[in-house]
Amino acid sequence: MATTHSPQGAAAGLLTFRGITKAFFGVRVLKSVSFSVPGARIVGLVGENGAGKSTLMNVLGGNLAADEGSMRFAGKPYSPRVPRDARDAGIGFVHQELNLFPNLSIAENLFLTGFPTMGPFIRRAGMRDRTDVLLQRVGLRLSPDAPVETLSPGERQLVEIAHALSFDARLILLDEPTTSLSARECGRLFALMRQLRAEGRSIIFISHALGDVLRICDEVVVLRDGEVVGQGPATGFDQPRLVSLMVGRELKQLFPDRRRNGPPEGSEALLEVRSLTQPGVIRDISFTLHQGEVLGLSGLMGAGRTELARILFGLDPFERGSLRIAGQPLHGSPRRRIRRGLAMLTENRRDDGLCLEASVADNLALVTLPQYIRPPLGMLDPRRLGGALARIREAVRLQPSVRLEQTAGTLSGGNQQKVVLAKWLLAEPRVLILDEPTRGIDVGAKFEIYQLILELADRGAGVIVISSEIEELIGLCDRILVLSRGALSGEFSRDAFDREKILHTALAGHDRGEGKP
Repeated sequence: MATTHSPQGAAAGLLTFRGITKAFFGVRVLKSVSFSVPGARIVGLVGENGAGKSTLMNVLGGNLAADEGSMRFAGKPYSPRVPRDARDAGIGFVHQELNLFPNLSIAENLFLTGFPTMGPFIRRAGMRDRTDVLLQRVGLRLSPDAPVETLSPGERQLVEIAHALSFDARLILLDEPTTSLSARECGRLFALMRQLRAEGRSIIFISHALGDVLRICDEVVVLRDGEVVGQGPATGFDQPRLVSLMVGRELKQLFPDRRRNGPPEGSEALLEVRSLTQPGVIRDISFTLHQGEVLGLSGLMGAGRTELARILFGLDPFERGSLRIAGQPLHGSPRRRIRRGLAMLTENRRDDGLCLEASVADNLALVTLPQYIRPPLGMLDPRRLGGALARIREAVRLQPSVRLEQTAGTLSGGNQQKVVLAKWLLAEPRVLILDEPTRGIDVGAKFEIYQLILELADRGAGVIVISSEIEELIGLCDRILVLSRGALSGEFSRDAFDREKILHTALAGHDRGEGKP
């Protein structure tokens, strides 16, 4: 049975931050942050990458100690020293990078920090029964014994929320929960959020999807450069106002102006894909990417976009078809393809694109380090490398607060994405594949990444952009290919871009009930 918490004292706030200040290496990243989260409310917390959202939530969760200021939770002073203190107080966290063990079952993940026991033995039957109840609470009809690795991103998200409910959390923080979800999964998540609010629980909703924030939240708090610059009822904001507060200026356009309309006439064919097929994955895909072209790949989740990119880059095999780059056959390992001028920014930057424990400088040099080795002794030329890193840092507009010696894992999402992109730009690729290049980053950082993509195309490279946001592809690309169930279902030139038609084309194979390729 659901526990209902009284929203009494909502005006004073279930959670209150007062003057929270935090500095790293002399740089203040939180500057006297003060606001309240009322009881039985959904509060949106928005801001650019690097605005201080993650640092503030780490203070709330006991991962960091504030230098100044105080917190109150449920009417009592609250000063967690370790994450366990937050859990014991009734605060649950669902992080953007989900904290689930894929090889363990749902039940094992839910009770990992406290298995029900009888003497020295785990009460597995009781654990399954309790898991059943929690899964029903979040609307999942799954076996408690199902391995987490078999779940969809949306199901994993709901399992994390079930974990917070397992210890009866009164406040749940959701950090970018919709970035990997389909429209249907987002709808299910929002319905659950409303249900939790009706039970008297509060939610802090961190998201760069400002439309979602305005749709689901009761109140909104805006951070910029570590300070609260706006707060109030969600009905008092619209998207342009939120963007203006976040970036400190009016953002008059979401996409950079284009110097040209499409690749130059008669431009070279950089990448030629012919009849590419891998049974069960992709089927008979053919297209040509030209010099200076930005080519979009659209489609629903599971349509085969990422799978196609992995095959192009040599990460996965294909059974039939051919690939050519600059007129020559393309085959072999990713390393060989990199030498031929191919590069790929993967969908999951933290797992596949970065060495989180290594420095920013080491990450930037990962691909091109051999270029800075001095023969014959094989010694690194620090002056040449340092000059290259300084130039690429300026080119990708890394924030001034980012130090080359700091670890990549401490950067904001936007700066992490810029580091991954810079790593590949140093290699001067002929063809760059970008899989969800702006996922989970703010509007300001998105604009800068769009600029980098168009600048690269203007210099003659070919760029393939995979995105779940049709508006992003329309604003950025010269041409859009649509995939459905592993096959090409449509192609749109820039003068024929139409959001509804692109979406209809993506749905076509699904509507016909076609099987996998």
